Amino acid sequence: MASPRPPRAALRKALLAAAVLVLAVPGTAYANTVSVTVKTPGATSGPGSPFSEISTSAQCAGGLISGGGINQAIGTGTSSNGNKINGTSPSPDGSTEYTGSTGVVGTDVTYWLGIGGSGGAVNASFSSTPYAMCFTSNLINHTQVVMNKLAGPTTSGTVGLVTATCPANTRLLGGGARITPASVGSLKPIASFPTFNDSAHGYGQKAAADGETNPDSWTAVGWNGGGGNSGNTTYAYAICSGNNIDVSGATVKVRFSEVSGPTAATSGATVTVGCGQNDGKLVSGGAAISGGSVTSVNFTGPGSVGDHLNGSYPSDSGGTPVSDGTTTAAYWSAFTHTGGGSSPNTYSDVWALCADDGV
Repeated sequence: MASPRPPRAALRKALLAAAVLVLAVPGTAYANTVSVTVKTPGATSGPGSPFSEISTSAQCAGGLISGGGINQAIGTGTSSNGNKINGTSPSPDGSTEYTGSTGVVGTDVTYWLGIGGSGGAVNASFSSTPYAMCFTSNLINHTQVVMNKLAGPTTSGTVGLVTATCPANTRLLGGGARITPASVGSLKPIASFPTFNDSAHGYGQKAAADGETNPDSWTAVGWNGGGGNSGNTTYAYAICSGNNIDVSGATVKVRFSEVSGPTAATSGATVTVGCGQNDGKLVSGGAAISGGSVTSVNFTGPGSVGDHLNGSYPSDSGGTPVSDGTTTAAYWSAFTHTGGGSSPNTYSDVWALCADDGV
């Protein structure tokens, strides 16, 4: 005996339900697959003597670095002026540095260096803590490091600005800065920031502004507070996506903040910026102590030759560094500091890079 036909109303309902199911489960679904885990081993003490440096590193056991940071303990009193960042930069093994030939110097790097230096004063509180931003993405599964360098700065109160640019058809994910030698205690990097290799940004002299997308370069600025040295060198590092990856649907958004200060002698400031809900995941950041307006005019140095950076690191919204293993970091902080003299017309700057791979 044949089964009875279903009523037409029931048939229409069944067809409608099937259509809704097709719409709800398309062949491809959009989701940002970028994920970042922050790794840090904690603080390394030192330097313990003037005009020297210590090097420490953070490693990504999983993922590749998209950038990294450093935060320093400096103690109190006038001796706190002596601790400074000498480098925040990538490494192939946790100790080797990219300081040779320029261009693409490494691929799929998993270590980040935090290098702390000293000027003419030290105290027992000095330490440096490195942070590695360990990046994964279903789209961007390879990275490369581009390095550029500049001889200088060699005279007091001058900047040495150098820019590293990613290869065509790749995305900038982060970057870093380094100066050498440590024996010149007045020499330090005072800026490390995303930018563009175009005329509107002075080919790296103006930083990427808040809300700009897909910067292609990273700038480092060296600052010499004392006498010259013919061997002074400033290095810039750009962390870029690997070659032959279609990144046309990926977006890296810049978040930026600038505040006035610090201006008093032996004082510091912390400034923080974060990725918004629709910006993508925090993948890296940058910091500067400057003469201000860094996104609209060519970079100028701060108000005093003793000014320096003591931190550029992933944080919470209040500027507190995140802990090892954090997977939800959304903010980046800059910790700036003056030297022994007042520093009028000085500003603190911070950048966060927020990535959406469009997968």
